[in-house]
Amino acid sequence: MALYLKAAEILEKAEMKQAALKTLVYDSKFVNIKQLFALVCETQKYSSVLQEIIESTKLLKQTKLRMHMAMVLVHDLVIGQGLKCGGSWKTMMMKHRPRLQAALARMKVKHKVSKNEDLLPDRLKVLPEGRLPRYVRVNTLKTTVEDVVDYLKRDGLTYLGQASRLDDLTLKEKHFVKDIHLPELLVLSPQTDFHDHFMYKAGHIILQDKASCLPAYLLNPPSGSHVIDACAAPGNKTSHLAAIMKNKGKLFAFDLDAKRLATMSTLLLRAGVTCQQLANQDFLKVDPDSLQYKDVEYILLDPSCSGSGMVCLREDTSSADQEKTQARLASLASFQLRCLNHALRFPRLKRIVYSTCSIHSQENEEVVAACLQQNPNFRLVPLLSRWPERGLEPLTQCLRASTSKTRTHGFFVALLEKHSEAGNTKQEPAAQISEVEAAPRSEVEAAPRSEVEAAPRSEVEAAPHSEMEVAPHSPSTCVKRHAASEEDESEASEADEKPTPAATEQADSTPGKRKRKRKRKKKKKNKKAATVG
Repeated sequence: MALYLKAAEILEKAEMKQAALKTLVYDSKFVNIKQLFALVCETQKYSSVLQEIIESTKLLKQTKLRMHMAMVLVHDLVIGQGLKCGGSWKTMMMKHRPRLQAALARMKVKHKVSKNEDLLPDRLKVLPEGRLPRYVRVNTLKTTVEDVVDYLKRDGLTYLGQASRLDDLTLKEKHFVKDIHLPELLVLSPQTDFHDHFMYKAGHIILQDKASCLPAYLLNPPSGSHVIDACAAPGNKTSHLAAIMKNKGKLFAFDLDAKRLATMSTLLLRAGVTCQQLANQDFLKVDPDSLQYKDVEYILLDPSCSGSGMVCLREDTSSADQEKTQARLASLASFQLRCLNHALRFPRLKRIVYSTCSIHSQENEEVVAACLQQNPNFRLVPLLSRWPERGLEPLTQCLRASTSKTRTHGFFVALLEKHSEAGNTKQEPAAQISEVEAAPRSEVEAAPRSEVEAAPRSEVEAAPHSEMEVAPHSPSTCVKRHAASEEDESEASEADEKPTPAATEQADSTPGKRKRKRKRKKKKKNKKAATVG
């Protein structure tokens, strides 16, 4: 009975907007999170149907149950796979079962449908063919795609090869394929359950929706890099990043919720992740200028959102509290923009993925557009040309996902990259030089050689001579000049050997030149005299 008590409590809290449904489930400390989450999602999905059944049979009056408790019990009794409780609760509900089933049958006749799913509003119908496929990401830290395929074939499943179109993801039971877009993703029929499978328990496979795999896949940090997962729990994206990095480098993962971070630590341990550094910290309070993060070049930002893309968390757009919903979206969008702007402050950042499991443009394209306007040194990177659903105009470089077009939960992904430093150097060469001269010696020596030598020599020589010498020779400047390599001195001597316009003009005024001019004038005078004579 604990399952139904907890599910009813969570539904009531969700209705009062205390927190997102998923957050409430994971914070509940319930023993079987998967079972609880499934019951809560399905009950909420069928809430309008369940309420009509309960009201038409006057169940609350006859049982003294509260609405949310009645909903979870009626769901399992007439829509689900039977009650998962015993004792007096089961006896009471079984007594009313015929009336409840009759009420459901009358609803089907009224709406001229034969299936329970057909009673749902269009926005809640997942797919005409059934539920979403089961996606399995192969954890390459522990195994390979080929080994998992072989293992599943030995388990009696039929491998159909690489999918080439969306229809290939509609699979019969015990059939599976490789995904169209993601090389380490396997797709199976919706009925496939891996929660008790050896490969799942050993961390060889991760049960993760395809859309949720996109952020790490598109960020694609190289092995050995320093990466931040800004809002990391529950940790599937973190483990995916670690696999892409081959467990080499540093992966900083932040989350404000200590309980979720503890769960995440267990997940990462099972997945064989060793390059992580977890921190129970608000990402907005992380100092981008801290020496600890001086080499961070890649960030994955998947902040808190409405969760409206999750099939079981879809909001009732016909509800009367649209003003509250819009206010909540505005608040979330403001928070998401703050997170994105904060992430762009890390000094060596090259690329950042911004993603949400929301279908609302307020949390997606509008946040990205506002960020780009405030940070003109970043731009969008076009993603996966073959992906069937794009971001809303004009941000078509971004990706969207949906149950109908991509066979996934609703999702949004944008990839931002910093403009090339070379372009900035060309625009302001003098400013770049003065910044280098003003820096302490330790900072200059700490800079990688590739960055120091990145500016083409022609750009350095293009700086006006007066601007290059305007800085006084302070002790720190002298030290830096002394620390310069002999290669710098040889470049300076080569520059001196090149003739300049000023040097050419000076050569024209030498004594030898003046002597030749006088001789030419004398010859001209002699010719004139001879002509006159």
